[in-house]
Amino acid sequence: MDSVTVLAELTGNIATVGYGLAAIGPGIGVGIVAGKTVEAMARQPEMAGRLQTTMFLGIAFTEVLALIGLATYFIFTV
Repeated sequence: MDSVTVLAELTGNIATVGYGLAAIGPGIGVGIVAGKTVEAMARQPEMAGRLQTTMFLGIAFTEVLALIGLATYFIFTV
């Protein structure tokens, strides 16, 4: 194999590992956001609606990190 082929394969493998690592962060983040929201709802049930809206916004921002990781994966493998 020539060096270009080896480099292309290595780049693809690194991108795959990178996406796997990029998916771990949002998974942990969503768990923390949901857990803290449940704690807050248990303390102040009257704020449940507002807290739920804020939770969904926090989850959306956290999931953007996974989408950025996915886009980076495709950029490096193509």
